[in-house]
Amino acid sequence: QEELEHLNQANEEINRVELQLDDARSAYRRVLSESARRLNAQGSRLGACIDKARPYYEARRLAKEAQQETQKAALRYERAVSMHNAAREMVFVAEQGVMADKNRLDPTWQEMLNHATCKVNEAEEERLRSEREHQRVTRLCQQAEAKVQALQKSLKRVIVKSKPYFELKAQFNQILEEHKAKVTALERCVSQAKTRYSVALRNLEQISEQIHARRLQRLILRRASPVGAEAGGQEAGGAGRGAEGPPADALSVLSLQTIASDLQKFDSVEHLLGLSDAASLNSDEMEERDRRRGGSGRFKHHRSISL
Repeated sequence: QEELEHLNQANEEINRVELQLDDARSAYRRVLSESARRLNAQGSRLGACIDKARPYYEARRLAKEAQQETQKAALRYERAVSMHNAAREMVFVAEQGVMADKNRLDPTWQEMLNHATCKVNEAEEERLRSEREHQRVTRLCQQAEAKVQALQKSLKRVIVKSKPYFELKAQFNQILEEHKAKVTALERCVSQAKTRYSVALRNLEQISEQIHARRLQRLILRRASPVGAEAGGQEAGGAGRGAEGPPADALSVLSLQTIASDLQKFDSVEHLLGLSDAASLNSDEMEERDRRRGGSGRFKHHRSISL
């Protein structure tokens, strides 16, 4: 929801700023066409004096630019001088620290002195470079001013006659610069708004993809759940059958094992001695067994038992 609000806000800002940009461009074109129309009319009325006075106004423009460059060079030179003085003070402090008896062997002060010395050298180079640049632009400015003075003396009459044209041109140039700056600022705002719109749209696409992936995962799990339930039911059924009892094959095996155990018991003589059912033995065989037991003292086993 938050990303959607960001997207809507960016879209609204784009629409609003683009309308302002269209208006600013239209105003710039109107001022440009109006300036061209009025300057052409003024030039037609004044005639050839405009072309004759043009070198003077061009020299004034160059002199103004040279003056601005001279001011910038002077600021750079002053900043370089300040940095050089600060670096020299740092060197002085480091030298005082190194000269102290307790700090003669301290590597920290030695490192500080070396660093300060490097800063002094760099500041000195910057100061000299700024000084040379300031001198160069100062000479250019002086030359431009001298040229302006010379043209003003030689073209004094046409300069006065063409002054309304160049003053009107200067006014329109200033207005056009203001409109151009406004158009540039609005173009920058539109670009920033479009960037925010793209970011919000990309975030929404990522959120949509995540939601789609989660839905697909839930669908896969939902389709796979009946198979698991059936397998669980089969396991439960097997457990129930195990609780009811062994199958028929298992019962047959148990019966055979029981019969074999009984046969082993009947093969044992000690088991026959414990039998109390006399009807299962012949009287003759019993007497013969007693006689043999009493006569020999040893027991012999004969398989003459009838079951």
